[in-house]
Amino acid sequence: MKGKMVSVSYMLLGILFCVCLISANLLATKQVMLGAFNITAAMIVFPISYIVNDCIVEVWGFNKAKLIIWVGFLMNFLFALFGYIADLIPGAPYWDNAEGFHRIFGLAPRVVAASFLAFLVGSFLNAYVMSVMKVADGGRRFKLRAILSTVIGETADSVIFFPVALAGIVPFDKLLLMMGWEIVLKTLYEILVLPLTVRVVKVVKRMEGEDVYDRNISYNILKVSDI
Repeated sequence: MKGKMVSVSYMLLGILFCVCLISANLLATKQVMLGAFNITAAMIVFPISYIVNDCIVEVWGFNKAKLIIWVGFLMNFLFALFGYIADLIPGAPYWDNAEGFHRIFGLAPRVVAASFLAFLVGSFLNAYVMSVMKVADGGRRFKLRAILSTVIGETADSVIFFPVALAGIVPFDKLLLMMGWEIVLKTLYEILVLPLTVRVVKVVKRMEGEDVYDRNISYNILKVSDI
């Protein structure tokens, strides 16, 4: 990325990041069984946002990842807001899907707040760990950095979301089990697709001629002047 120019690769990864977040909101309304455990269908897509996060930090650095995270947050917020407004508008007399529509878009404020907070903390932690470890490792051990950053980010996401959204609704022991299971599954997802992630990073680095090391930068996520 030269100066203020935005590369096609960066733009496409940013779009994919936002699509994953919005899709996760919709897919999370469906409960599915994996063996003896229940999870949401969002498991299909949500971990991809962490993989995209890893790629962006590895190629363009923390500040460019910060921009994508805040844009993703804004797009997710707008999607939830538009859905909430549409849910409030009375349906046509002949329309008989009000209950189904409400189940998808009429999310409780508590769940929405938990989701947004967990996303921000988890995503920024993921980006921070990738950035710091890259400098410390001199760019080596990308696979290890990708896995560790995902474990830390996904752990923070689950530790925040489940208690904030479900405490008092789901028994504490089951809540802990759900949290642990989500962390394990998302980490396994990262490991399984790691060969593809490595390939994408190599291709993008070669195409863009970029390999940023975040030396002497501010990790203040509210500082947008350096984006």
